[in-house]
Amino acid sequence: MDSFSFERAHSTLHPRIAGVDEAGRGPLAGPVTAAAVILPSQWYTEGLPTALHGLDDSKKLSPARRERLFEALLSFPEITHAIAVVDPQTIDRINILRASHLAMAQALQGLQPAASFALVDGLPVHGLPVEHHAIVQGDHLSSSIAAASILAKVTRDRIMLDLDTAHPGYDFAVHKGYPTRQHLAALTLLGPSPVHRRSFAPVRAIQTELFEQ
Repeated sequence: MDSFSFERAHSTLHPRIAGVDEAGRGPLAGPVTAAAVILPSQWYTEGLPTALHGLDDSKKLSPARRERLFEALLSFPEITHAIAVVDPQTIDRINILRASHLAMAQALQGLQPAASFALVDGLPVHGLPVEHHAIVQGDHLSSSIAAASILAKVTRDRIMLDLDTAHPGYDFAVHKGYPTRQHLAALTLLGPSPVHRRSFAPVRAIQTELFEQ
């Protein structure tokens, strides 16, 4: 598969193309994260270096492989990247879609030097600081978006490990805040923690039930 076809298609007009992706829309707890990554344009024709072989949608990779690729991406000084984190309180205030878009915009704004164009996973995004091309399954079809996918996912997973220590009993280190049976059982027993998204229906329902008892 040619994982740089979208980059090459836009490279004549846009010399600095960023891949952008987010992680953490679905969980009941923790932040949503996003990353923006500009890979060297010479890779569009030369291909990825050996250390980045296997770069793909973070959801298709094992945790160990994601970690390896995360560290490899950060080891290349010619790669420009930025990561943004939007907290649960902001998610509750503006909703998860807007929070995801905010995180992607903030990641793009953090790039130095800035991107001139963006490739974004999924559907079009409101409020980005540059023109963009939205690609369904872009984290599989574009190496730039795949790189952003890995940076966003690993960053969020590491945050959830820290939150597991700060808020014991919920097993955030295991399920990363997603609505597993284990998580819902802990939520029912302990009630929402300060990092749960109270606007999400399962959390809201349990909070209401506890209030009414």
